[in-house]
Amino acid sequence: MSQDQSPDLPPNQPADYTPPAVWQWRQGNGGRFANINRPMAGATHERDLPVGRHPLQLYSLGTPNGQKVTILLEELLELGHTGADYDAWLINIGEGQQFGSGFVAVNPNSKIPALLDRSEATPVRLFESGAIMVYLAEKFAAFLPTERAARAECLSWLFWQMGSAPFVGGGFGHFYAYAPFKIEYAIDRYAMETKRQMDVLNRLLAEQRYICGDHYTVADMAIWPWYGGMAKGLLYNAGEFLQVHEYTHLVRWADELAARPAVQRGRRVNKVSGDPALQLRERHDSRDFDAAPDLST
Repeated sequence: MSQDQSPDLPPNQPADYTPPAVWQWRQGNGGRFANINRPMAGATHERDLPVGRHPLQLYSLGTPNGQKVTILLEELLELGHTGADYDAWLINIGEGQQFGSGFVAVNPNSKIPALLDRSEATPVRLFESGAIMVYLAEKFAAFLPTERAARAECLSWLFWQMGSAPFVGGGFGHFYAYAPFKIEYAIDRYAMETKRQMDVLNRLLAEQRYICGDHYTVADMAIWPWYGGMAKGLLYNAGEFLQVHEYTHLVRWADELAARPAVQRGRRVNKVSGDPALQLRERHDSRDFDAAPDLST
């Protein structure tokens, strides 16, 4: 090992790296996700999407972004909105299924989740989890306030989550858990931002029960899979590292939502990692949840 190299760096990663004048793609670069990351869009192969019997067809994976939508759908069904019944088809992003031609037709950005609403005369395609949640909340007139100020507050927190979570997932989560080698600066930078964001929520929830006040909304459902997951130590096995127990109000809120039956069901849909007993690879009927375990812990 050369004198200017850190023990944490691989032989091809000098400590004094300087970006070249023109970036070039090295296909093997990227660690765990090297086989699916690429600097261009579009389909890589022909693959039609399956279609089930329900009007709403969800194509997703049980990551935090996927859970946001399945939690909302299960909460709508819990309220009695039978039109919210859905088929949830697994899109395994580790195998590159998001680059199939059928999926790209629904989401040109090739990210989960994607939704097709076939109840309309012309099917409506939806991508980006926040957009899907607003569409469903408006379609079923639930979980999104209609009074102007309350709606603005709810949408502000929903879009806060959309803008903030990439620092937690693609930032902290990537460099702490998935990167092919550890970079102290990157981990420190994103750990600091993750803790700052949890403090934002902790201060908010010290004053009120839910994200937007007294009422449970799409903002709670969007924020919980990411920040509730962090507060409960479910993401990246980083609870001790980030000292999540210090955010007592955030933990209280996370525990309350985790006990909701619809949240428990939504967490399981399209899940393919962790305890096999907690996984439901695809969901096509409410009976698929029979004998579901308690996920509140």
